[in-house]
Parts: sequence; structure tokens; C-alpha cells
Amino acid sequence: MRPFAAILEEAEFQAGGPDALEAQLPQPKSGDALRSMGDDRYLSIMSQRIFRAGLKHSMVDARWPAFEAVFFDFEPGRVQQMSDEALEALLSDKRLIRHWGKIKSVRANATVIHEIAAEKGNFGTYLADWPTERIVDLWADLAKRCLQLGGNSAPYFLRMVGKDTFILTKDVVRALNRWRAFDGEPKRKADQSTVQTAFNHWAREANRPLCQLSRILALSVV
Repeated sequence: MRPFAAILEEAEFQAGGPDALEAQLPQPKSGDALRSMGDDRYLSIMSQRIFRAGLKHSMVDARWPAFEAVFFDFEPGRVQQMSDEALEALLSDKRLIRHWGKIKSVRANATVIHEIAAEKGNFGTYLADWPTERIVDLWADLAKRCLQLGGNSAPYFLRMVGKDTFILTKDVVRALNRWRAFDGEPKRKADQSTVQTAFNHWAREANRPLCQLSRILALSVV
């Protein structure tokens, strides 16, 4: 595995210099910021990520105010009480994206968020307290608990809410291969743990959050 300094140098070259690179890097939220976000916003963003999967993001985002209206501003306690009939009625609402599996996931995930909040105080605490050194385990926990959060959906959701994570995009996987951190595509849990070890090593070496390491890797193979 190559030192991160070599990867950073290549990314800076591709981006047009150190300043241009830094301008493209995301910033994770602090634990306090994650804890202060309302559970309704977590459910909204989680649902938005689920509906974005496989669709043009701008199209989903343009319709999101209608989703906020029909799902009671995504207040988990109210959403989890929606009846099957109420959910089925949404299939005739032309303002929405009428995908039955994704519509059902909103209610199911409202229940999950409500249960985690009852245990932890709020959903943000569950995210904030999870160590980034085991972020792939958080992906797996979210995928197990929640509907429609498999594959890259869990890490994309985490990136959207500001929890520090890397994402195994095609460019990041290409970079992992190029810089000899992993050979092939890390699909299995054991593979993702191997990649986590590499990111943890680079995080200590570069003193950067996972989200920035991930972006730098992607830019290193442009």
C-alpha cells in the first residue's frame, strides 16, 4: 500500500493544485451537530436517499416538498402510525414517485428511528457515538435494521447527514486498486473490513477525516 502523501500529490495535480483540491473536500459534522439534528430530518434525508437510488437526483429533490407534506414532515412517531391504506393511497398521488417498495420503507424506517431514539435519546446520538474506525459496521447495522439501505445507500445517507464516512464509488475502488490497498471490488464484509483498515491507516498518516480521504482517492484516478 502506497503512502498517502503520494496519493495526495496525484490528487492535487489532477485538481489543479492544493487550493483547488481543498475547495472540493467535504467537511464532516461534529458529534454535537449530529446529536442536535431532529429525528424528523434524519428520516427525511434517509428517505430522500432511498428515493434517489437509481433516479435522477434533481427530479427526486424537486418533488421532495410533496413528500414532506404527505409524510407529516417526516415526524417518526406519526409516520410509523400510518395505515396500509394510507400508504396505498399515496400510489395515486402524481406529485410523488410512486414506488411501492420505497414508499413502504418510509414507515418501516420511521419505526427503526423511533426505536433507536427511545434507546439512545435521539437518532443523532446513535450516529455520533459510532466510531469512524468501524464505519463499515455502521453501514452493516443500518442495512440490517432499515429497509432499502443496502449497497452504497447507507454510506451515501451518512455522507448526506454529515457523519464521517468513506464511500466505495467506482473511482474510489479504482484508486484502492491503483494504490495497492485492495485488489478487485470490495463486496464482502471481510473485504470492506480490509478497506477500513487501509482508511484507518491513512487517517492517522494524513490526519484527515474519512470523507476527505475518500474524495482525494477519487480525484487521484481522474
